[in-house]
Amino acid sequence: MQKSTDTKAQQRLQMADIARLAGVSTSTVSRALSGSPLVNQETRTRVMELARSLNYSINIGAQNLRLKQNRTVGVVVPYDAATRQHLSDPFFLGMLGSLADALTEQGFDMLVSRVDAETLDAAALSFDSGRVIGIILIGQWRHHDQLNQLAARQVPIVVWGAQLPQQLYCTVGGDNVAGGRLATEHLLTQGRRRIAFFGDINLPEVAQRHQGYLDALAAHGVARDEDLYVAGSFLPQGGTLAVQQLLERGLAFDAIFACSDLLAMSAISALRQHGLPVPEQVAVVGYDDIELAAYFHPPLSTVRQPMRAAGRALVSSLLALVDGAPLASQQLPTELVVRASSTS
Repeated sequence: MQKSTDTKAQQRLQMADIARLAGVSTSTVSRALSGSPLVNQETRTRVMELARSLNYSINIGAQNLRLKQNRTVGVVVPYDAATRQHLSDPFFLGMLGSLADALTEQGFDMLVSRVDAETLDAAALSFDSGRVIGIILIGQWRHHDQLNQLAARQVPIVVWGAQLPQQLYCTVGGDNVAGGRLATEHLLTQGRRRIAFFGDINLPEVAQRHQGYLDALAAHGVARDEDLYVAGSFLPQGGTLAVQQLLERGLAFDAIFACSDLLAMSAISALRQHGLPVPEQVAVVGYDDIELAAYFHPPLSTVRQPMRAAGRALVSSLLALVDGAPLASQQLPTELVVRASSTS
């Protein structure tokens, strides 16, 4: 009883601090934090930012859940301000569709939002305001530390991404190391030895795919060549720019492992423009197995991400987390899908 009284007193103190800093009354702060339409947007935003900076724990989300009034889950897709990767990216669309199906099966709604990949802690705003019961974040990007901070202040968040050392938050993700190894081993068994790697290894999932690529090269006794690495972006023109960089280096290469299907497809188009036929001269393998991969010309060999299973696993993990259950991260299997882009 004493603990509950102390907690309420602390919350009142924090609310008074927010009111003083915002220049409004505590009742206005209370209304702003509960999303009341009686508070204008400017004041509500100012109060929310102050609450977040003070790590104020807003319990309206938990209250609504107990009353069975809130049946909404936040799905956040980060964007890189430098590249502005669009929400229409086929991987994002596939993941959103999978999550929508899984949430509908459980009787929940989905609120989609975007945050800057440099400020992933902003993903918690919809939870802090009580609009959602928890957050599913698609991708870790480069700020593992910010996600740990959200977990430390007990924001219910599950992330689609890689398992990393000293991780406090829950992740669900494909086996990226195995996926990278499968793609590279396939190219090696096709007799390819100068295999280029396209992808930004500063991103955790891509770094693990690159590790699988290196493991496969080492297992087959093929020397690593740093010049065959190109930090290609996931934007539609990423593969075109990566091929141009590779050609400018004047190196021989007979295969490309690209860390997304879009990256692989734009690379194939660029190779065709430079008179390098696929797969006769350059074999190509992508990653994700988006729906378009099977209908591309030539049909794209790729590592299939378990999209449908991913949506269900992310949703079940988040709902268990909201219910207070102890939770471990999950790694889902990946598989190689061989099509014409890598076999002569």
